[in-house]
Amino acid sequence: MNKKIMIAGIAVVVLIALVVLTNVSDNLNQNKGEAQDIKKLINDYTLGNVQAQNASVTSEELIVTGSDSNEEVYEMPEDEFFVSIAPYVEQTHPCSNHSLTGCQGEMAKEDFEVYIEDEEGNAVVDETITSQANGFIDLWLPRDKTYSIKISNEGKSVESDLSTFEGDNTCITTMQLTDA
Repeated sequence: MNKKIMIAGIAVVVLIALVVLTNVSDNLNQNKGEAQDIKKLINDYTLGNVQAQNASVTSEELIVTGSDSNEEVYEMPEDEFFVSIAPYVEQTHPCSNHSLTGCQGEMAKEDFEVYIEDEEGNAVVDETITSQANGFIDLWLPRDKTYSIKISNEGKSVESDLSTFEGDNTCITTMQLTDA
C-alpha cells in the first residue's frame, strides 16, 4: 500500500512540475513576441482597427481604456522608443503623450522626406514616409539617444532635435514646416 501511495505522490509532483514548466515556457514565448505585438497593437489603434475609449503612449507604456472604463497597461520595448510626429504649416495642438485615439494633425496622408541622424552622424531614417489619416508619422527609434531630424514637404522643411529617453515626449507637434 505504501508503495502505491509513494508512486501516486511522485506522479502528482511530476504533474505539478510539468504544469509549472509549461507556464514558464508560455511566459517566455509571450515575452519574445511582446515587442512585435505592442507595435501591431499601437498600429491597430492608430488605424482604427481596434476600438477603445482612449489609447495613449508614454515613453514606457501603452495605456488603453476600454468603453467599459477598464484600463489595460502594456510595457513598451526596452530597446525601442515610439514617437509620433505631426508636421504642420498652420495648425497644431499641445501634446506630450501621443493619443492614438484622439490626436489629429493638420497634414493627413501627405508624403514627407524624413531624415533622422544619431549623435555619431549615422542615418537612422532616410526615406519618404506618408503620414497617416491622423496626420502623424509614427516611428520606432532606438532608446536612450538624441537625434537630429529634418522633415520636408513640397518645398517646406523643419529641423529639430529629438530624444528617446525615459520621460521624453511621444507626441511631437512642434515641427512647423516653413519655406526652405
